Amino acid sequence: MRRVVVTGLGVISPLGNDPDSLFSRLMAGESGIREVTTEEPKGRDTNVAGSVAFDPALYFPASQRLDHLDRVSQFSLAAAATAVKDAAIEITDDLKPRSGVSFGTGMGASNALEETFAQLLLRDPDRVKPLTVLKVMNNASAAHIAIQHSLGGPDLTYSCACSSSSVSIGEACRQIRHGYADVMIAGGAEAPLTFGFFKAWEAMHILAVPDPSDPAASCRPFARNRSGLVLGEGAAMVVLEEREMAIRRGARVYAEIVGYGSSNDHSHITKPSVDGQAHAMELALADAGLTPADVDYVNAHGTGTALNDVTETRAIKRVFGDRAYRVPVSSTKSMHGHLLGGAGALELVISLLAMHYKGVPPTAHLEVSDPECDLDYVPGRGRSDQDVRCVMSNSFAFGGTNAVLIARRA
Repeated sequence: MRRVVVTGLGVISPLGNDPDSLFSRLMAGESGIREVTTEEPKGRDTNVAGSVAFDPALYFPASQRLDHLDRVSQFSLAAAATAVKDAAIEITDDLKPRSGVSFGTGMGASNALEETFAQLLLRDPDRVKPLTVLKVMNNASAAHIAIQHSLGGPDLTYSCACSSSSVSIGEACRQIRHGYADVMIAGGAEAPLTFGFFKAWEAMHILAVPDPSDPAASCRPFARNRSGLVLGEGAAMVVLEEREMAIRRGARVYAEIVGYGSSNDHSHITKPSVDGQAHAMELALADAGLTPADVDYVNAHGTGTALNDVTETRAIKRVFGDRAYRVPVSSTKSMHGHLLGGAGALELVISLLAMHYKGVPPTAHLEVSDPECDLDYVPGRGRSDQDVRCVMSNSFAFGGTNAVLIARRA
């Protein structure tokens, strides 16, 4: 079986658009969640989100038309270009047929969809933009990445709600492991901060109640006073390479992806399952040939909802046994919000940076403990000078798709 390493990272996030500043702010316990001050988009009762400061001019030439790219595709292209630059890889003519894209998104082109519906229902239905289909299709981001970097290998898009980008990275690893590709640009993105999607999520009654004194502290995973999730936007992409090829070209290697497990809850479309989550973690450990004793940090799915956080805590206990109380577990969603289909990729990047910088990021705003959530969630600020050699990143989704990734220091 061929081995897979990570040689490039790219992020567009509520805490910055480069990996170094993102991790530094996370370690300080800084939140990128802010009050939405514009008239739209926001919900009636929810006015906080993890929004991105994004200037397309920094990533696209002035001559390039962007009106055919939804915000999610702009994020994706920017993160992918950053990751390729970070990897310092040249996609030669010989390598092009062996290089591909694996992308994950839950909601896809939310902004373009909302604009199209507004045109149809509020303005003139006979003047819908001619490129609408190409803008809103879920594989638009992956297609544009492949075109921009001349990738002739697999071009795949996965959409399984909040585990989409973890699945995309795990499946990309399999493409390389089994010899179908040598290089994969993998990850995902989401740009769901539109009025319609705010209202849809608000109707489910699982969005956090904004903290009136500090909106940035509205997401409180694992805390007794948690009230729900906070929506976020952004993208994260990684460059995956076959290990021997990366070594031959002298690439900087962040880590090796050693384990991937995917399972399905198969019981309820929104209710998480201890069995399903535990099974995905066990599959990832078995794939990696590791035991719970080898894992030094778990980046939890940790949404901040009442049911998920208790379920995930119980699942970690089932898999890790007594080790569960000794391994640091944190939810960085407390600071960047829930990127939905892009969450898993961003959180894997954060986990890789934990190994790179030898630090464990915290679960922010965890001041009131929940007796049912009694693990070491690294409350407050991050821990520096930690010997983080192996990390696990959990992603669990509506629809029941669970995905777990394990990476080890190269």
